[in-house]
Amino acid sequence: MPLDPLDEEIVALLVDDARRSYAELGQRVGLSASAVKRRVDRLRAEGAITGFTVRLDPAALGWTVEAYVEIYCRTQTAPSVIRVAVARFPEVVEASTVSGDANAVLRILATDMRHFEQVLEQIGAQPFVARTKSVLVLSPLLRRPSSPPPQ
Repeated sequence: MPLDPLDEEIVALLVDDARRSYAELGQRVGLSASAVKRRVDRLRAEGAITGFTVRLDPAALGWTVEAYVEIYCRTQTAPSVIRVAVARFPEVVEASTVSGDANAVLRILATDMRHFEQVLEQIGAQPFVARTKSVLVLSPLLRRPSSPPPQ
């Protein structure tokens, strides 16, 4: 859905800090708090805003290992089958089907290397998994929440 410049500004401010009040948002964009609330309500109703959340620092919570794992399936495996299988692991924080040789890519957080190895073994033991390929993150260089594309 296309956003007008005021909607884009409101979304950008909420992406930066979703705890901002409607009054503060209104001051920043030149609208009343009630006008901002109506816009946010409309953006939620139309699906542009799906919710409000907190961004956490995984290392501060004890997740010291981060990895991306490619999954290669034995046969054609429906994305829903992969989703159900990996959703039971709280360590899998993202999962996507991808183009290329791999069928899916997972982002996994673990408390240490042994924990990561255990999770990887369990994922690799799924009946549809032929093999996995892992890449460990050394230092995250850039992380940003999604926002509307530039115009």
